[in-house]
Amino acid sequence: MKKLLVILAFVGLITAGWAQSLPDLKGRTIVAVTENAYLPLNFADPKTGQGIGWEYDAVNEIAKRLNAKVQWKTTSWDTMIQAVRDGQFDVGMDGISITDERKKQVDFSDPYMLSQQYMLVSAKEARFSDVKSFAANPKLLVGAQSGTTNFYTAVDALGGDDKNPRIKLFETFGASVQALKAGDVDMVFMDAASSKGFIGANPGQFKTVGDPIGNDEFGFIFKPKSDLTAPFNAAIAAMKKDGTFDRLNMKWFVDYKP
Repeated sequence: MKKLLVILAFVGLITAGWAQSLPDLKGRTIVAVTENAYLPLNFADPKTGQGIGWEYDAVNEIAKRLNAKVQWKTTSWDTMIQAVRDGQFDVGMDGISITDERKKQVDFSDPYMLSQQYMLVSAKEARFSDVKSFAANPKLLVGAQSGTTNFYTAVDALGGDDKNPRIKLFETFGASVQALKAGDVDMVFMDAASSKGFIGANPGQFKTVGDPIGNDEFGFIFKPKSDLTAPFNAAIAAMKKDGTFDRLNMKWFVDYKP
């Protein structure tokens, strides 16, 4: 018992040390925005309609540790980056891949997740098993949301033409998955995290095929020179170190059942 108390006290001191080292935002309200359509990172709870997901939990915890409050907003993906850049929102998220092109428009936090692109297909799909066999069949269509990593992966897979008629565009990422479910497209490129989420939320409907394609690092976005970037990075580092992100991964990618 004495040894256990010593260990618990030691862990408590470490945790307290991390908390004390984080910036104090003194109750500031942070306006956070997401599209609310990228399961399991951000989406509407089918039971309540409230926004939930990995990114909601992560940002709420970051705000708690920084002594801040979060006011949640939603917007479409195609306006999000510009809106954050213009200062309409303090922080944005939507499984946003960190790229050099986007760095010219907004500031990124340190990565909070590493993911790879997979081919999400119908559970009964047997016509192709990888990118090469998909690209070789001119009748096959891929669904994508314009301006996303998934879209650019599709462009690369089909020869580099962003006007390729085999790429069917949808207003939201969720709409492209619904099109796959309905048979209107034959495949959707999707990161590993969301693939697991959609497969889990639709038992027997989807599967992934082929090898992973590339690596994506996700980051929160801020307007250029935002004073929130450094505090978020400090909280991200602490949450990686104390296992918080591991627990969120387990909650949303393994245990969550819609």
